Amino acid sequence: MEEHQLAVRIQADAPVRPGRQWALNTIAIGVVLAICYYAERALAVILISVLLAFILAPLVDALMRLRLPRGLAAGIAVFLLLLVVGGLVYYSYNQATNFLQDLPKYTQDIREYLLKFRRQAASFDAFGPEQEKGVLTVNAATNWTSLLAGAFGSVSDALLAISFIPFLVYFMLTWQQHVRSATVMLFPLEDRHSVYTTLGMISGMVRSFVVGNLLIGLFMGAVSTAVFGILHLPFFYFVGFMSGYFSLVPYLGVLLAMAPPLFVGLGQIHSGGAVIIASTVFALHLISLNVLYPKLLGPRLQLNPLAVSLALLLWAWLWGPIGLVLAVPITGGMKVVFDHVHSLKPYGTWLGQ
Repeated sequence: MEEHQLAVRIQADAPVRPGRQWALNTIAIGVVLAICYYAERALAVILISVLLAFILAPLVDALMRLRLPRGLAAGIAVFLLLLVVGGLVYYSYNQATNFLQDLPKYTQDIREYLLKFRRQAASFDAFGPEQEKGVLTVNAATNWTSLLAGAFGSVSDALLAISFIPFLVYFMLTWQQHVRSATVMLFPLEDRHSVYTTLGMISGMVRSFVVGNLLIGLFMGAVSTAVFGILHLPFFYFVGFMSGYFSLVPYLGVLLAMAPPLFVGLGQIHSGGAVIIASTVFALHLISLNVLYPKLLGPRLQLNPLAVSLALLLWAWLWGPIGLVLAVPITGGMKVVFDHVHSLKPYGTWLGQ
């Protein structure tokens, strides 16, 4: 009996063969990706709540220095967050209402540009023989009932998921110390210091990422607003900050940032103004990418461009637009974990600069 137990112990302590280790890693990665794919909404809500909790944590600490209980301080912080979000929604709604009132004018301008383009294209026989004979192709009627029903279902599901965020943020702020201590206690005694250090580094990285993007967006929005105001662009004070924050979206940021000012500028500005708008957006995007991001986020993230590109591709495939927003902090957190786990350090080195 003792010999059998000794053999089992030796077999358990024996090193895993490289081929078997690769197979286990592949299975583990597949399981993680499957969980991320099928639990997209729940995981996205949790991660957004985590980001907001990191943003509000300094405010909670400041309120606690005034001898307020943590629960009350967290409640005040979440309430202020809801006020800010509500104010932004209200302001955006008013601006969108004003824009919709002027939309017929923009629609007429767009129609004129499209007709002009169509006439120019027709001169090069780009529309084929059917269009030259005046034959128009009519698509089948859209089933608006099913379309609206599907949209209502998706919107209601999204609103239900979003409604959990304030409560999750509140409980994360209230139970912050408990969750961190309990998480550390889940690991063996010899690994607890490394786990505590890793959690602290992830916390600092996420906070730097959020605050850095907020400051960069404010700078780009302020500069864009000033330039658009000089050009007398309609709704420049609204479109400027929209363009500034759209520019933060990886890869698609430049195109997204150019779309709002160019759209509202149709029929209002000349071609030179359009060139100035495009040049301003492109220059700000380059400055943020090559100057501001390395200064504010580089020391914390320490991710190489290839790793960031692959992460954006992967998370955009898994979660769509929200994946583009969360890809960088998720990958940065993974690198911190890899750097503090001996068997995963080669992966952390691969992701690093």
